[in-house]
Amino acid sequence: MDENRVDQNRTDENDGAPTSAPRHRASVPEASRVPSPHDLEVLSRQLGRPVRDVVEIPARCVCGNPLVAATSPRLSNGTPFPTTFYLTHPVITSAVSRLEAAGLMNEMNDRLAADTGLADRYRAAHEAYLVSRAEIGARSGIGAVPEIDGVSAGGMPTRVKCLHVLVGHSLAAGPGVNPLGDESIAAIAEWWTVDRCYCDGAWDTGGEAPSRDLSRHGPQGLPEIVGRPAPVRKSRGAADAGAAENAGAAGTGESR
Repeated sequence: MDENRVDQNRTDENDGAPTSAPRHRASVPEASRVPSPHDLEVLSRQLGRPVRDVVEIPARCVCGNPLVAATSPRLSNGTPFPTTFYLTHPVITSAVSRLEAAGLMNEMNDRLAADTGLADRYRAAHEAYLVSRAEIGARSGIGAVPEIDGVSAGGMPTRVKCLHVLVGHSLAAGPGVNPLGDESIAAIAEWWTVDRCYCDGAWDTGGEAPSRDLSRHGPQGLPEIVGRPAPVRKSRGAADAGAAENAGAAGTGESR
């Protein structure tokens, strides 16, 4: 039995009828977006770290597992967080990384500069992203986050800086909202399609869910928004050297 898959005949909370599989899109109705404890555990295993501040599951696999997590526009530590739709499924994230490595973002940026129609649709996707974030903030009780007013993610509205963001947006919003996200989904069809489940073996299901938070979500990633400089992250070698130097100073009675 596939441990990563959930019951494909699960019922929706709103009507009790079996969900149809496959769906023509990964986005889900509002009644199915509330994350369950199982959803949060799956997300933690997908990401390899304990998930936090997830308020909705806007896109699911045909088997029911999360594909995209909607993160609160303000984290529990008070940090404004503009990246609302976070792509989590390892098969999709790996496929999108292949597109980035192949230079697709550069091609898209060239097209945005030359094609005013595409640029207009991409700007509309930016506006849709802001509307969705405001709606999610309202539903989750977070409310407005003025520090990130007008700030979306992924380089929108004028550039492409992260295809993972655009694909997460397209999966959450459905086709026809983010043109470059839609194109990216079509481009990964060799590795992932919306009508099939790719969860088997995609993440570790054994043992306890991850408990060590290795994420960089927080003030260090948003210095221009939170008004604080980003902390300097030392490499492992530099940290070890610093610790040895401090230990030597302590052994000789020197103060630093």
